[in-house]
Amino acid sequence: MSAPKLLILYGSQTGTAQDTAERIGRQAQRRRMQVKAEALDSYNVANLISESLVVFVCSTTGQGDPPDNMKNFWRFVFRKSLPAGSLCRLDCAVLGLGDSSYPKFNFVAKKLHKRLMQLGASVLLPVGLADDQHDLGADGVIDPWLTSFWERAQALYPTPAGQSLISVDEPLPPRYVFRFLDDVTENRADRRRVPEPPISPSQTHTFPGRVVSNKRVTHASHFQDVRHIEFDITGSDIEFTAGDVVMMRPCNTPEDVEQFCQLLRLDPDRQFTLSPTNCDTGLYSVPARLAQPCTVRHLVESFLDIAAVPRRSFFELLATFATNELEREKLSEFNSAQGQDELHAYCNRPRRTALEVLTDFPHTTAELSVDYLLDLFPEIQPRSFSIASSLLAHPNRIQILLAVVHYKTKMHLPRKGLCSSWLASLDPTQGDVYVPLWVKKGSMKFPKDPYSPVIMVGPGTGVAPFRSALQERIAQGKTANVLYFGCRSQSKDFYCSSEWEEMEKAGQLTLFTAFSRDQEDKIYVQQRVQEQAELLWDLIANKNGYFYIAGNAKQMPTAVCDALKEGFQSQGGVSSAEADEMLVAMERAGRFQSETWS
Repeated sequence: MSAPKLLILYGSQTGTAQDTAERIGRQAQRRRMQVKAEALDSYNVANLISESLVVFVCSTTGQGDPPDNMKNFWRFVFRKSLPAGSLCRLDCAVLGLGDSSYPKFNFVAKKLHKRLMQLGASVLLPVGLADDQHDLGADGVIDPWLTSFWERAQALYPTPAGQSLISVDEPLPPRYVFRFLDDVTENRADRRRVPEPPISPSQTHTFPGRVVSNKRVTHASHFQDVRHIEFDITGSDIEFTAGDVVMMRPCNTPEDVEQFCQLLRLDPDRQFTLSPTNCDTGLYSVPARLAQPCTVRHLVESFLDIAAVPRRSFFELLATFATNELEREKLSEFNSAQGQDELHAYCNRPRRTALEVLTDFPHTTAELSVDYLLDLFPEIQPRSFSIASSLLAHPNRIQILLAVVHYKTKMHLPRKGLCSSWLASLDPTQGDVYVPLWVKKGSMKFPKDPYSPVIMVGPGTGVAPFRSALQERIAQGKTANVLYFGCRSQSKDFYCSSEWEEMEKAGQLTLFTAFSRDQEDKIYVQQRVQEQAELLWDLIANKNGYFYIAGNAKQMPTAVCDALKEGFQSQGGVSSAEADEMLVAMERAGRFQSETWS
């Protein structure tokens, strides 16, 4: 009897769904299954009709959108021409990863689950709806869901006779083998050389954008360091419009790279080549971003996400190397169902990094094989920033507004955002500095009709896409622009205030501000929206206005929507239910759009 096959297809934006898919793959390997995990858009979807068992793991991005690496699959699977029974031979399960603080929680997983059933697939268990807001994070849902999945899957696809499960204490083979090159070290001059730009910048072929300026735009006494950073993209052929985003991949700090290499006794200047361990199956290929040969320094600095809070899979693999009794006991506890709260308290709540975990388990770290580095540490994921400028106002330039992430937990050292801290540290006055970047389309679209008013609510750095939109629209002669901006203090964090003032004087902008801490009673943008109910009703109901929200996803978007609907009721004489329907209709027509983040 041959080993049963399992295909795991994932749609992942930040790497979490990919990590979960690979974790399921390792569990399948321990059950002696033939397993393959790949991104949905890398898979030939026409082969789905001949698969027997598939797990779909997918996140939801933006406002209920599929991740970038499953968009082509998404379009295909929802074709109306697909026959109702086309997947009748397929057994499957869907696991969604989401955050219930967003209105369209796990929308992609729910919709895919329903569509697979429409196409005749046999769904083994209800859709899994993992939630970042769970007390134990996403694993609080993933763990029991996987237990149920394996019960169903192994009843249908049992382990071949005579074979036992591979123990969780035994490490599985690594995905790659390192082959170090003798007497070849890195030429530091090669690291400073600016790469030749590709014709069309993309995730795999980035453009080296030169940092022109990096200025703090909050007062020195303000708790939050916010930067206005400008990049020169001359010669890139990059084009973008208001609402688009620029993507960048950060680097680990030199101090972290040095500490990592010391812990694992690696020479950072040593060169190596990578080979997949299963060349015959083609299951894994060498990551395109890693040149062959590659230095240890480049791998650790630019590829391995050693400064991230490690996921559950990190501890599962780390435990297989533990020989010290105390460390083995602690790692076993972290990997047990009973130890999840303790793992969360140790790792997730204080935001402990993978590098800090290695220092806490020195004996286990000393046992690590270099071949497992790409199994232990995920790839550093790109970060996206709303572009805060227009090519019509600033040719050959991209500008962003960046809030530097810096906060304290019970850990001795403050927690820092990898990308924001890295970007903030770049000083163009000390010589040319380049950042690999590319641009992708954003979710916000602005009206082409020159007479349609645009109402924008963007407190804090949420104003970034609206600065781009205002520059673009004013250059096109579109002056029906309303901006609601909110921050703590007019004197400390009122970004771009002189620009808004100039636009107001020129009759190109109507500005409403809310400075929450400049008076005893806090004032927020939703109150300003409430106060201008008559104006907003006129712009939306009588002049075909468009309404946009950008900023933090906590309370602001909901509060602004509530204020807007209250205005519909007070000015339009509609009921609460009718106000809800109006907002839904606006969203369907593209006249209500939001871009929020947690």
